[in-house]
Amino acid sequence: MSGAATATSGTITAPQKKPFYRVLYVQVLAAIVLGVIVGWLWPDLGKNDWIKAMGDGFVKLIKMAIAPIIFCTVVSGIAHISEVKKVGRVAIKALIYFEVVSTFALALGLIVANLLHPGSGFQGQSNAAAVAGYAKQASEMKSVDFVLHIIPDTVVGAFAQGEILQVLLFAILFGFALMGLGERAHTVRSFVDDVAHAMFGVISIVVKVAPIGAFGAMAYTIGRYGPQALGNLAGLIATFYLTAFLFVIVGLGIIARIAGFSIFKFLKYIKDELLIVLGTSSSESALPQMMEKLEKLGCSKSVVGLVVPTGYSFNLDGTNIYMTLATLFIAQAMNVDLSFGEQMTILVVAMLTSKGASGITGAGFITLAGTLAAVRPELLPGMAIVLGIDKFMSECRALTNLCGNGVACVVVAWWEGELDREKLTAGLDRNIDPTDMETAITTG
Repeated sequence: MSGAATATSGTITAPQKKPFYRVLYVQVLAAIVLGVIVGWLWPDLGKNDWIKAMGDGFVKLIKMAIAPIIFCTVVSGIAHISEVKKVGRVAIKALIYFEVVSTFALALGLIVANLLHPGSGFQGQSNAAAVAGYAKQASEMKSVDFVLHIIPDTVVGAFAQGEILQVLLFAILFGFALMGLGERAHTVRSFVDDVAHAMFGVISIVVKVAPIGAFGAMAYTIGRYGPQALGNLAGLIATFYLTAFLFVIVGLGIIARIAGFSIFKFLKYIKDELLIVLGTSSSESALPQMMEKLEKLGCSKSVVGLVVPTGYSFNLDGTNIYMTLATLFIAQAMNVDLSFGEQMTILVVAMLTSKGASGITGAGFITLAGTLAAVRPELLPGMAIVLGIDKFMSECRALTNLCGNGVACVVVAWWEGELDREKLTAGLDRNIDPTDMETAITTG
């Protein structure tokens, strides 16, 4: 009787917690472990094209929605702002933050490499031909070409080719145009907002197959390269993961504490996205969900729309750590002494080359080639030393990049006074699966 009374009393009860096996991050984690086992015990099966297609297909499903989501988010964020000065202010603050934190990431890689000397006494084979393609791409990267490439030949072409910087440029211009039209643009603004909600709905459907994508990507990686690939250069991999861990926990942790939140709670909040990135080795695979979760965390739509897409091109903390650490590893492995001045040059050059390769497949490896070519060209053949394990390094780069951009968005929102503290506290203290649309809607 009491149960019936409760059921008919009209009181609102909290949504029931889903069984653990239906939670996304549990499914992705199980898929990663299963992928490792399959790739290790049955490498031929792991290298199967259909297994590989599982991972590649999931990343493509996510990427197909990134350009329209970024366009709608940026346009909506700018169009709803009443003053132009605010847009410029947010952009300047974001760029200042990016440069300061990127410099710290680059310096951390240099410091750890000088302290631990991971390349000293290395004995390995060097195949210069294996990196010829990367070196060629790096030599062709010029600042003027990078700037001109931001401007699309056609707007449709930018969307069709998935050129994020080009889409971002057009979105900014379109947003300012709507802002200038005022109330006359109300219908267009509403349409853009509706399209954005629809695209996030697409992502909420696609993300449910993330475990399949993570399984395929991990099984192929282990099956293709084998666990022995980790053995030869385990020292470098361990050093890189340790450095990235210190950067996230200590570096970003201090920044987060200054902004008034816990890095540990934040990492727990984005655990689904971290596991998706771990499984796919691509930070882009979690971009749409990350933007949505940051808005739910209390960051304003305008800040999220400007900071996150820009950060994916200008705030690559994991790539920065990798470049300086790998450069010194190669120099140590080839018994080449780099002076303090040369190491400072590496830091400056790496900061520039990391911007120029955004959006390029294998960007981490290409930027490494660009840095070596600019500082000590004789070190270029040594890139073959790390070529075999770059796949394993890319996962850590992507994870660090994701964490860095997430924290950057919250910090800039706090700096700009566009952070809802109540939403931030509530979001970091509760445990809701963002793929459960019913729960997300119920909780607002």
